[in-house]
Amino acid sequence: MVNASDPLSRLENQTIHIIREAYAKFKKPGILWSIGKDSTVLLWLARKAFLGQCPIPLVHIDTTFKIPEMIVHRDRLVREWGLQLVVGSNEAALAEGMKPEAGRMECCSALKTEAFRMTVAEHGYDAILLGIRRDEEGSRSKERIFSVRNSAFAWSYKEQPPEVWDEYNTELPPGAHMRVHPLLGWTELNIWEYIEREKIPVTTLYFSRNGKRYRSLGCWPCTSSIDSEAATVTEIIKELKIINRSERSGRAQDQAERYAMQQLRAKGYM
Repeated sequence: MVNASDPLSRLENQTIHIIREAYAKFKKPGILWSIGKDSTVLLWLARKAFLGQCPIPLVHIDTTFKIPEMIVHRDRLVREWGLQLVVGSNEAALAEGMKPEAGRMECCSALKTEAFRMTVAEHGYDAILLGIRRDEEGSRSKERIFSVRNSAFAWSYKEQPPEVWDEYNTELPPGAHMRVHPLLGWTELNIWEYIEREKIPVTTLYFSRNGKRYRSLGCWPCTSSIDSEAATVTEIIKELKIINRSERSGRAQDQAERYAMQQLRAKGYM
Protein backbone atom coordinates (compact mmCIF):
# COMPACT_ATOMS: atom_id res chain seq x y z
CA MET A 1 0.00 0.00 0.00
CA VAL A 2 1.28 3.48 -0.91
CA ASN A 3 2.14 5.66 2.08
CA ALA A 4 -0.20 8.64 1.83
CA SER A 5 2.51 10.88 3.27
CA ASP A 6 4.99 9.91 0.53
CA PRO A 7 4.19 11.90 -2.65
CA LEU A 8 7.12 10.40 -4.57
CA SER A 9 5.85 6.87 -4.04
CA ARG A 10 2.37 7.91 -5.17
CA LEU A 11 3.81 9.46 -8.32
CA GLU A 12 6.00 6.41 -8.91
CA ASN A 13 3.07 3.99 -8.62
CA GLN A 14 0.84 6.08 -10.87
CA THR A 15 3.56 6.35 -13.51
CA ILE A 16 4.30 2.63 -13.47
CA HIS A 17 0.56 1.96 -13.87
CA ILE A 18 0.44 4.28 -16.92
CA ILE A 19 3.52 2.66 -18.50
CA ARG A 20 2.07 -0.83 -18.06
CA GLU A 21 -1.31 0.34 -19.40
CA ALA A 22 0.34 1.72 -22.54
CA TYR A 23 2.38 -1.45 -23.01
CA ALA A 24 -0.76 -3.59 -22.70
CA LYS A 25 -2.99 -1.47 -24.95
CA PHE A 26 -0.73 -0.79 -27.91
CA LYS A 27 0.98 -3.15 -30.30
CA LYS A 28 4.20 -1.24 -30.84
CA PRO A 29 5.03 1.47 -28.28
CA GLY A 30 8.27 3.41 -28.08
CA ILE A 31 9.81 5.72 -25.48
CA LEU A 32 11.13 9.07 -26.68
CA TRP A 33 14.47 9.58 -24.96
CA SER A 34 16.00 13.04 -25.16
CA ILE A 35 18.74 12.00 -22.66
CA GLY A 36 17.54 14.75 -20.33
CA LYS A 37 16.54 14.28 -16.68
CA ASP A 38 12.81 13.76 -17.32
CA SER A 39 13.05 11.14 -20.05
CA THR A 40 15.80 9.38 -18.08
CA VAL A 41 13.49 9.19 -15.05
CA LEU A 42 10.81 7.82 -17.39
CA LEU A 43 13.28 5.19 -18.61
CA TRP A 44 14.16 4.29 -15.02
CA LEU A 45 10.47 3.83 -14.19
CA ALA A 46 9.93 1.73 -17.32
CA ARG A 47 12.70 -0.57 -16.11
CA LYS A 48 11.02 -0.72 -12.70
CA ALA A 49 7.69 -1.54 -14.33
CA PHE A 50 9.22 -4.61 -16.00
CA LEU A 51 11.49 -5.97 -13.29
CA GLY A 52 14.68 -4.24 -14.35
CA GLN A 53 14.33 -4.70 -18.10
CA CYS A 54 12.87 -2.26 -20.63
CA PRO A 55 10.93 -4.15 -23.33
CA ILE A 56 9.99 -0.88 -25.06
CA PRO A 57 12.52 0.50 -27.58
CA LEU A 58 13.97 3.94 -26.95
CA VAL A 59 13.68 6.51 -29.72
CA HIS A 60 16.28 9.27 -29.85
CA ILE A 61 15.86 12.03 -32.43
CA ASP A 62 19.38 13.14 -33.28
CA THR A 63 19.57 16.65 -34.73
CA THR A 64 23.39 16.30 -34.76
CA PHE A 65 23.47 19.44 -32.59
CA LYS A 66 23.24 17.71 -29.21
CA ILE A 67 25.90 18.53 -26.63
CA PRO A 68 28.53 15.76 -27.00
CA GLU A 69 28.35 14.76 -23.31
CA MET A 70 24.69 13.86 -23.85
CA ILE A 71 25.54 11.32 -26.56
CA VAL A 72 28.31 9.83 -24.41
CA HIS A 73 25.84 9.44 -21.54
CA ARG A 74 23.24 7.90 -23.88
CA ASP A 75 25.62 5.30 -25.29
CA ARG A 76 26.94 4.35 -21.85
CA LEU A 77 23.44 3.64 -20.47
CA VAL A 78 22.51 1.70 -23.61
CA ARG A 79 25.48 -0.58 -23.04
CA GLU A 80 25.14 -0.91 -19.27
CA TRP A 81 21.36 -1.43 -19.21
CA GLY A 82 21.03 -3.49 -22.40
CA LEU A 83 18.59 -1.04 -24.01
CA GLN A 84 17.04 -1.14 -27.48
CA LEU A 85 17.91 2.18 -29.14
CA VAL A 86 16.49 3.60 -32.36
CA VAL A 87 18.14 6.80 -33.62
CA GLY A 88 16.23 8.92 -36.10
CA SER A 89 17.38 11.95 -38.10
CA ASN A 90 16.13 14.04 -41.00
CA GLU A 91 19.07 13.25 -43.23
CA ALA A 92 17.66 15.15 -46.22
CA ALA A 93 17.27 18.39 -44.25
CA LEU A 94 20.76 18.03 -42.77
CA ALA A 95 22.23 17.42 -46.23
CA GLU A 96 20.57 20.62 -47.42
CA GLY A 97 22.25 22.52 -44.60
CA MET A 98 19.42 22.94 -42.12
CA LYS A 99 20.71 24.46 -38.88
CA PRO A 100 19.51 26.84 -36.13
CA GLU A 101 20.65 29.88 -38.11
CA ALA A 102 17.83 29.14 -40.58
CA GLY A 103 15.37 30.10 -37.82
CA ARG A 104 14.50 28.41 -34.54
CA MET A 105 11.00 27.37 -35.61
CA GLU A 106 12.16 26.16 -39.03
CA CYS A 107 15.05 24.17 -37.57
CA CYS A 108 12.95 22.54 -34.83
CA SER A 109 10.27 21.64 -37.38
CA ALA A 110 12.76 20.03 -39.77
CA LEU A 111 15.25 18.38 -37.44
CA LYS A 112 12.89 17.39 -34.62
CA THR A 113 9.25 17.22 -35.74
CA GLU A 114 9.88 15.91 -39.25
CA ALA A 115 12.60 13.55 -38.07
CA PHE A 116 10.25 12.26 -35.38
CA ARG A 117 7.42 11.85 -37.91
CA MET A 118 9.65 9.86 -40.27
CA THR A 119 10.97 7.65 -37.46
CA VAL A 120 7.48 6.84 -36.17
CA ALA A 121 6.32 6.01 -39.71
CA GLU A 122 9.40 3.92 -40.52
CA HIS A 123 9.11 1.77 -37.39
CA GLY A 124 5.31 1.70 -37.17
CA TYR A 125 4.95 2.94 -33.59
CA ASP A 126 1.34 3.28 -32.52
CA ALA A 127 2.19 4.89 -29.17
CA ILE A 128 5.07 7.05 -27.99
CA LEU A 129 5.76 7.60 -24.29
CA LEU A 130 7.29 10.99 -23.48
CA GLY A 131 8.71 12.54 -20.32
CA ILE A 132 6.92 15.92 -20.49
CA ARG A 133 5.49 17.63 -17.40
CA ARG A 134 2.62 20.11 -17.04
CA ASP A 135 4.70 22.56 -14.99
CA GLU A 136 7.49 22.72 -17.55
CA GLU A 137 5.92 24.88 -20.25
CA GLY A 138 2.53 26.47 -20.98
CA SER A 139 1.31 24.30 -23.87
CA ARG A 140 2.22 21.13 -21.98
CA SER A 141 -0.16 22.11 -19.17
CA LYS A 142 -3.00 21.54 -21.67
CA GLU A 143 -2.06 17.91 -22.34
CA ARG A 144 -3.83 14.73 -21.31
CA ILE A 145 -1.94 11.64 -20.16
CA PHE A 146 -3.16 9.74 -23.24
CA SER A 147 -3.27 12.20 -26.14
CA VAL A 148 -4.12 11.32 -29.75
CA ARG A 149 -2.13 12.71 -32.68
CA ASN A 150 -3.87 12.32 -36.03
CA SER A 151 -2.37 10.97 -39.24
CA ALA A 152 -0.83 14.40 -39.91
CA PHE A 153 0.72 14.36 -36.39
CA ALA A 154 -1.53 17.29 -35.41
CA TRP A 155 -2.74 17.80 -31.84
CA SER A 156 -6.31 19.10 -31.36
CA TYR A 157 -5.77 20.43 -27.85
CA LYS A 158 -9.23 22.07 -27.77
CA GLU A 159 -11.00 18.76 -28.43
CA GLN A 160 -9.43 16.46 -25.85
CA PRO A 161 -11.67 14.21 -23.75
CA PRO A 162 -11.43 14.57 -19.96
CA GLU A 163 -9.50 12.02 -17.90
CA VAL A 164 -11.16 11.21 -14.59
CA TRP A 165 -10.69 8.33 -12.11
CA ASP A 166 -7.67 7.06 -14.05
CA GLU A 167 -9.86 6.25 -17.06
CA TYR A 168 -7.86 6.89 -20.23
CA ASN A 169 -8.81 7.13 -23.88
CA THR A 170 -6.78 4.47 -25.69
CA GLU A 171 -8.80 4.37 -28.91
CA LEU A 172 -6.89 5.26 -32.07
CA PRO A 173 -8.45 6.55 -35.30
CA PRO A 174 -6.95 5.11 -38.50
CA GLY A 175 -3.45 6.38 -39.14
CA ALA A 176 -3.18 8.06 -35.75
CA HIS A 177 -0.77 7.40 -32.92
CA MET A 178 -1.01 7.99 -29.17
CA ARG A 179 1.26 10.24 -27.15
CA VAL A 180 1.46 8.92 -23.59
CA HIS A 181 2.71 11.23 -20.82
CA PRO A 182 3.40 9.21 -17.65
CA LEU A 183 5.21 12.11 -15.91
CA LEU A 184 2.60 14.77 -16.63
CA GLY A 185 1.74 15.35 -12.97
CA TRP A 186 5.35 15.54 -11.76
CA THR A 187 7.18 18.79 -11.05
CA GLU A 188 10.81 19.68 -11.66
CA LEU A 189 11.40 19.38 -7.92
CA ASN A 190 9.73 15.94 -7.86
CA ILE A 191 12.06 14.80 -10.64
CA TRP A 192 15.20 15.82 -8.77
CA GLU A 193 13.96 14.43 -5.46
CA TYR A 194 13.27 11.12 -7.20
CA ILE A 195 16.71 11.17 -8.87
CA GLU A 196 18.22 11.64 -5.42
CA ARG A 197 16.11 8.90 -3.82
CA GLU A 198 16.75 6.35 -6.57
CA LYS A 199 20.32 7.42 -7.36
CA ILE A 200 19.50 7.69 -11.07
CA PRO A 201 22.51 8.49 -13.27
CA VAL A 202 22.01 11.71 -15.22
CA THR A 203 24.41 13.60 -17.44
CA THR A 204 26.94 15.75 -15.59
CA LEU A 205 25.84 18.79 -17.62
CA TYR A 206 23.23 19.41 -14.92
CA PHE A 207 25.92 19.99 -12.30
CA SER A 208 27.79 23.25 -11.82
CA ARG A 209 31.15 23.78 -13.48
CA ASN A 210 32.84 27.14 -12.92
CA GLY A 211 29.59 28.66 -11.68
CA LYS A 212 27.43 27.47 -14.61
CA ARG A 213 25.15 24.52 -15.17
CA TYR A 214 22.34 23.43 -17.49
CA ARG A 215 18.83 23.30 -16.08
CA SER A 216 17.16 22.17 -19.32
CA LEU A 217 18.98 20.41 -22.17
CA GLY A 218 18.52 20.67 -25.91
CA CYS A 219 20.67 21.42 -28.95
CA TRP A 220 23.83 23.29 -28.02
CA PRO A 221 23.25 26.37 -30.25
CA CYS A 222 19.83 26.90 -28.68
CA THR A 223 20.44 26.06 -25.02
CA SER A 224 22.02 28.34 -22.44
CA SER A 225 23.44 27.45 -19.05
CA ILE A 226 22.43 29.29 -15.89
CA ASP A 227 24.46 30.84 -13.10
CA SER A 228 24.59 28.22 -10.36
CA GLU A 229 26.89 26.74 -7.75
CA ALA A 230 24.77 23.56 -7.43
CA ALA A 231 27.24 20.74 -8.06
CA THR A 232 25.25 17.85 -6.56
CA VAL A 233 21.67 16.59 -6.71
CA THR A 234 21.11 17.73 -3.12
CA GLU A 235 22.33 21.22 -3.98
CA ILE A 236 20.08 21.36 -7.07
CA ILE A 237 17.08 20.49 -4.90
CA LYS A 238 17.96 23.28 -2.46
CA GLU A 239 18.41 25.72 -5.34
CA LEU A 240 15.03 24.85 -6.90
CA LYS A 241 13.26 25.73 -3.68
CA ILE A 242 14.38 29.35 -3.96
CA ILE A 243 14.96 29.98 -7.68
CA ASN A 244 12.48 32.26 -9.46
CA ARG A 245 13.44 31.74 -13.12
CA SER A 246 11.54 29.58 -15.60
CA GLU A 247 13.03 26.13 -16.14
CA ARG A 248 13.15 26.64 -19.92
CA SER A 249 14.34 30.25 -19.85
CA GLY A 250 17.55 29.06 -21.50
CA ARG A 251 15.78 27.34 -24.43
CA ALA A 252 15.77 29.56 -27.53
CA GLN A 253 12.69 28.04 -29.16
CA ASP A 254 10.61 28.99 -26.12
CA GLN A 255 11.66 32.62 -26.57
CA ALA A 256 11.14 32.81 -30.35
CA GLU A 257 7.65 34.30 -30.13
CA ARG A 258 4.55 34.13 -28.00
CA TYR A 259 2.87 30.70 -28.25
CA ALA A 260 5.80 29.39 -30.34
CA MET A 261 5.95 26.10 -28.45
CA GLN A 262 2.19 25.62 -28.69
CA GLN A 263 2.37 26.16 -32.45
CA LEU A 264 5.22 23.66 -32.75
CA ARG A 265 3.49 21.08 -30.57
CA ALA A 266 0.16 21.43 -32.37
CA LYS A 267 2.02 20.38 -35.53
CA GLY A 268 3.63 17.33 -33.92
CA TYR A 269 6.61 18.63 -31.94
CA MET A 270 7.49 16.69 -28.81
